[in-house]
Amino acid sequence: MCGVVGIYNHPEAANLAYLCLYALQHRGQESGGIVTSDGGELHSFRSMGLIPDIITPQVLETLPGKMAVGHVRYSTTGESRLQNVQPISMDFAGGQLALGHNGNLTNARILREMLEKSGSVFQSTMDTEVLLHLIAKSSKSHLPDRIAEALLQAVGAYCLVFVSKNQMIVARDPKGFRPLLLGKLDGGFVVVSESCALDLIGATLIREVDPGEMLIFQEGEMRSVRFALPEKRENRCIFEFIYFARPDSHIFGRDVYQMRKGFGRQLAKEQPAEGDVVIPVPDSGVPAAIGYSEVSGIPFQMGLIRNHYIGRTFIEPEQKIRDFGVKIKLNPVREVLNGKRVVVVDDSIVRGTTARKIVKMLREIGGAKEVHLRVSSPPTLGPCFYGMDTPTRKELIAANKSVEEIRQFVGADSLGYLSEAGLYWFEKGLAESFCDACFTGKYPTPVPDAHD
Repeated sequence: MCGVVGIYNHPEAANLAYLCLYALQHRGQESGGIVTSDGGELHSFRSMGLIPDIITPQVLETLPGKMAVGHVRYSTTGESRLQNVQPISMDFAGGQLALGHNGNLTNARILREMLEKSGSVFQSTMDTEVLLHLIAKSSKSHLPDRIAEALLQAVGAYCLVFVSKNQMIVARDPKGFRPLLLGKLDGGFVVVSESCALDLIGATLIREVDPGEMLIFQEGEMRSVRFALPEKRENRCIFEFIYFARPDSHIFGRDVYQMRKGFGRQLAKEQPAEGDVVIPVPDSGVPAAIGYSEVSGIPFQMGLIRNHYIGRTFIEPEQKIRDFGVKIKLNPVREVLNGKRVVVVDDSIVRGTTARKIVKMLREIGGAKEVHLRVSSPPTLGPCFYGMDTPTRKELIAANKSVEEIRQFVGADSLGYLSEAGLYWFEKGLAESFCDACFTGKYPTPVPDAHD
């Protein structure tokens, strides 16, 4: 999962890109970067760390120009190291080019092996670099045509932002796995992964970039071309609604907050519980817990408080504190929980280890009489190959244990998941237009063989 931004034809392009990346920080906390064009050459800054820590006012002064592309990274392909920080740049016969990518190419290994056999030398371990090499090897004359030729060889999920010395180009894969939105600001254009970034800078949302569409920004204008026909069925990632996107964003034509509340409301209908209080696992579980409370009539309370000021690392005391990693992030409110039958709503269970620690903490520290765990998504049965860093099947608890076995493992008095059909409470028949392969195992593209 990553976040991308493109700013075109604005005198404060770098500053706006910085603000947009700040708004998209939830999509990647590992690294970030901005590349700008002043019409003559590209100027780049990339670093490991959070956006406000790495992109200082002094850095922004080194990034002139009216065009900028930016990226925040959470690695799915390639190790966490400086060589893999985006936007990634190259010099080739067509000039300078920089690229930021949100998604994952499922045929990247095959393409990389083919390119290496023909003499390409890679500087990173990212699938994104494969696209740059395909563009460099293209026989086409114009950059948009080179990019289109490269993308027609790629399989999987991609939302891409390119910048050259005189063009900005964006593209979205034909299945539309990940969101990509187009906005307008002061006569310029803005492209972002989520609408919350447009809100921050005061840009107006125009529309989504369509699946299979390429937007070319040059000489103050924008034009749209189809590099590929959109698929008969789109495969928008349903997990964007469940967890990825910020609740104040509008993606795939819907408000994320209302979607999450809807998951919770449907969950209460499918998996009722006898309880005295409904609490969320913050922050992503909050809207679903509100929805659950509304339908069940059980009062909503914030029974777990999250510490929002946690860095990437922390010092653990020499005398080990049990469940230290969870405790530093979450703390139960005993006044809310003590002696109560607690219904706790979370967005998903992956390995089950965190859920187990939370249940234990609610009992031992919070004093909960009973803990009933409700999950606002179906059991996670398979890994994602389209931009989400999920464990292999053997590490996913729901792929290896029954619901009752999971309940026993996490120590809850009861456990209930949202059904696959319940995911699509908002409109019947929409399941075919979303990717829910992590729940169903029905992958919309060929995926790597070794994923167990």
